[in-house]
Amino acid sequence: MIPPAPGTTESPGAAANDEARDPQSTNRGLSRSPAGDAHARERISTAVVDAHEDIARLVAERIATLVRARAREGRACVLGLATGSTPIGVYRELIRMHRDDGLSFRHVVSFNLDEYYPMSPDNVHSYHRFMWENLFDHIDIERSNVHILRGDVPRDEVDQHVADYEADIQAAGGIDFQLLGIGKTGHIGFNEPGSGAESRTRVVTLDMVTRRDAAADFFGEENVPREALTMGVATIMAAREIAIIATGEHKSAIVRRAVEGEIVIDVAATFLQRHPATTFFVDHAAAADLTRVATPWLLDEVAWTEPLIIRAVTWLSRTTDTAILKLTERDYAEHQLSSLVAKFGSAGEANGHVFNALGARIKGRSKLPQRQRIVVFSPHPDDDVISMGGILRKLFLNENALTVAYMTSGNIAVFDHDVRRYVEFLVRLAQDRQLDQSAINALRDRVYRFLDDKHPGDVDSTEVQDIKRIIRESEAISGIETLGLSSADARFLNLPFYQTGQVRKDAIGPADIAIVKALLEETRPDIIFVAGDLSDPHGTHRMCKEAIEGAMNELRDEGTVTRPEVWLYRGAWQEWPVTEATWLVPISQDELRLKLQAIFKHQSQKDSAPFPGQDDREFWQRVEARNKDTAALLDRFGLAEYFAMEAYVVT
Repeated sequence: MIPPAPGTTESPGAAANDEARDPQSTNRGLSRSPAGDAHARERISTAVVDAHEDIARLVAERIATLVRARAREGRACVLGLATGSTPIGVYRELIRMHRDDGLSFRHVVSFNLDEYYPMSPDNVHSYHRFMWENLFDHIDIERSNVHILRGDVPRDEVDQHVADYEADIQAAGGIDFQLLGIGKTGHIGFNEPGSGAESRTRVVTLDMVTRRDAAADFFGEENVPREALTMGVATIMAAREIAIIATGEHKSAIVRRAVEGEIVIDVAATFLQRHPATTFFVDHAAAADLTRVATPWLLDEVAWTEPLIIRAVTWLSRTTDTAILKLTERDYAEHQLSSLVAKFGSAGEANGHVFNALGARIKGRSKLPQRQRIVVFSPHPDDDVISMGGILRKLFLNENALTVAYMTSGNIAVFDHDVRRYVEFLVRLAQDRQLDQSAINALRDRVYRFLDDKHPGDVDSTEVQDIKRIIRESEAISGIETLGLSSADARFLNLPFYQTGQVRKDAIGPADIAIVKALLEETRPDIIFVAGDLSDPHGTHRMCKEAIEGAMNELRDEGTVTRPEVWLYRGAWQEWPVTEATWLVPISQDELRLKLQAIFKHQSQKDSAPFPGQDDREFWQRVEARNKDTAALLDRFGLAEYFAMEAYVVT
C-alpha cells in the first residue's frame, strides 16, 4: 500500500477493510485511516485531496505500482480505463512516468469502460480515438493488448460483440484495477439509472441528463448518440480494485449520494459500497456536501475554528429558519451544538460573534481598492461581466488602472449561423459603401462552402475560427464599455492550449505560462481577479487558473515581480457561499441592471448558449438569481438588507 499524500484525508468506508480482501494479494488498494466517528456515514473509502493534480498523481502512482508488481511476477497487469475529462490528468502523469521514469506498459492489458453507439473509431467523439490520442500513442503498450468496445459493430452483431468482450476480460484473468468517473446521475461507465447489480457489458439507452452533459462535446444535444455500449455494474464490481474520481462543485451532491446514501438501482455508483477495495478520490469542492465536511459536529467532537464556528451558526440559522441574533440555547442543544455555546459562555455571545463576523465581510465601494493596478483574468470573453460585473463597475469608479485579460478566444462557443450573419453583414456593407467587394465575396464563398460541408463536431477552418474569435472579442469590448471601461483596457491573450478547434484542449504548457507571465511583468498588478468556479463544462476555468499559478510561481522564483493579492470570483456556474467568502460586495438595483446590460452585449451567448450546462436559464438569469439570493440569505440571517451581492475569496 502507498501512504496518503500530504493534504489528503481518508475515510475507511463500511466495506473497504483489509479483512474483505485477499491477504496474500499485492492488490491492497490505497492506505486507509482507522475507522472513526468522523467518517461514520461514509460507506466507501473516500480520500479528500487538496489539488486536482494531486489526485491524478496518486492514482497514477497506484497504477504504476501495480504494473511493476505484476511485471515482477511475470504476468500482465489488467487495467480497466475510463474516458472523458476526469482521467486526463491520470493519463498525462502515466505518460510522464513512461517518458521520464521508464515505466513500461509492454505487458499491460487494457479494457475500456464504454463507447457511444453508433460511432466509428476514427470519429472525433470516439472513445477509441480518445484513448489513442490521450494515452496509448504515447506509451509502449502492445496494440493487441488494447480492448475498446466498437461503436461501428452492425446492430445484429452487437450481442455477440459484448459477449466476446466479457469473455476477453475473463481470459485476461479479470481486471486488476478499474478507473472510474461519476456522472451527475451517479452513473459509472454508462450504467444509467435503472442499471441492475448483475448487469454485464451491453447496449444501453443514454439518460437525458447524460446526453445534456455530452452536448458540449457534440456541439448540440441533438448530435449526441442515444445509445452506448458499456461494461455492466457486475463487470465493474468484479475488478480487484477500483478508483473513482470526482472533482468540482457540481459533483458534490452526487458524491454524497454515492458515498453516504442507501444502495439504490437509480444511482449505479452506490453499488460500489459493496466492493471491498474501492477508493473515492475527490477534491475539496466535490467533497463539500459530505457530512464530515459540511456538518462535522453531527458526527463527532470538533475543534471550533473560526470558519467552523461561522458555518455551524449559519447552518443552525437556516435549519431553524431563525435570524442569527434570535437563536436560543435550546436551538443549539437540539442540534448538537451545545459545545459551541459552552465555548462562548452563552448563545447570545455566539450569535453576536458570528453576526459581527459576517457583517465585517460586507465591503461597499468606499472600502474597495482605489487607484491601484488591477488585472482581471477572464477565461472566456464573458466571464468578467457574468461573474464580477458589479465590482468591475465600482473598481472603475474608484479610479483603478484596470486591465481585463481574456485568456481564450471562446470561439468554439459561437454558432455557425452567427458566422453566416456576420459574413452577410460584410457583403452588404461592401455593396453599400463600394468596398473591395470581390475580396469579401471570395471570403463569403469560402466560408459558406466550408459550413455547407461541415458535419457536427468537425473542427472549423482557420478562417471560420478567426471570425468566431473576432465576434467574441467585439462582444467583450462592448461589454466592458457598458461598465465604463474602454477597448484599451482589454487584452486578448488567445492562449495556445485552447486553440485546438475542439472542446478537448491541450495541456497547459510553457507557451501559455509565458504569455500570462509577460502580462504580469508588464502590468505589475497589486491585485488580480481569477476565476474560482471550476465546474465549467469543459474545464477551461481550471486550466486558465493553472496557467496563472504557473506564471506567478515563475515570477516568485525569479523575484522580479511582487506577488499580487488574488481575488477569486465565481458566478457562471456557482456562487461562493457566504460562509466561505472573504468579501461580500453589495450591488444596487441600478448596478445589477448595468451588469445585466453588459452581459447582454455577448449576443452570441444569449438566448441559447452552446454550452449551457444543466441549467436551462440564460447566463443573465442565473446571475440575477444568484446575486439576489446571496443578498437574501444575509437578510434571513438578520443582517442589513441589500438588493443583490457578489462574493469573493481572497488568497
